[in-house]
Amino acid sequence: MAKLERYLTGNLDDLLDYLHRGILNGSASASYEDGSDYQSDGGLRCAVRVYERYSWSGGNRVSMNLTLVGRGRELFLSAITSGGSQAVLFKVNTWGEEAFLDTLRAVADGL
Repeated sequence: MAKLERYLTGNLDDLLDYLHRGILNGSASASYEDGSDYQSDGGLRCAVRVYERYSWSGGNRVSMNLTLVGRGRELFLSAITSGGSQAVLFKVNTWGEEAFLDTLRAVADGL
């Protein structure tokens, strides 16, 4: 498992679209699996997105959960990858998870 968290400022919809396009364009095998959106009466918003891609290094599929929470222009991004190990009892390699997260890291660093 690998994790990336960032505090950001901006428009939630614009940032979510930017991250979504960056993830899908960052890997030939990346796919958008599903998502969920929530908005409270007080203006708090939460968007959850799940992506998958094939990990050549691990020979399996890796998933990434992206959560973007915001109120006004104050945003918090949390992304967690999983599924990159082939071991039965413990994780042997997490290269695929780290590589998938690096795709998002590069997009987020470009802000």
